[in-house]
Amino acid sequence: MRHYDFGPLYRATVGFDRVADMMDRLLASEMGQPGYPPYNIEKTGEHGYRISIAVAGFGADDLSVEVKENALVIAGRKAPEPDGRSFLHRGIATRAFERRFALADHVRVTGASHVDGMLHVDLVREVPEALKPRRIEIAVAGARAIPAQAPAEEAQTAG
Repeated sequence: MRHYDFGPLYRATVGFDRVADMMDRLLASEMGQPGYPPYNIEKTGEHGYRISIAVAGFGADDLSVEVKENALVIAGRKAPEPDGRSFLHRGIATRAFERRFALADHVRVTGASHVDGMLHVDLVREVPEALKPRRIEIAVAGARAIPAQAPAEEAQTAG
């Protein structure tokens, strides 16, 4: 198990506590269960995304999807199985898990579905109009401004 000491870095920074906490949480979560459960992130449209997580053995009641502090938190906790069951081989993992995904600004979760052992979480990026780029026309110094005319007006002035 790897452990990184960020102590010297913390002493040299002021006001970056949130960044340091994020790094600590990221390292802790990756060390705890680095590949479980497996997941895909796909782009479904210009502003749409889908996170698909393999959750075989988990029912919809065993799963939770939450958004808190610009992070999507997906957790699974299986209820204890009744005693008396005996397995010759147990290859389907049903241990508890928690996956965190950092959400960019203006990304929101639009829904979640559980189908055929897969949990699908749909997201959309909605940038407010005020933050979208807009094109600014450049005026040329010394040039005469020509007012824009509608095609009907142009025909009348030509005739």
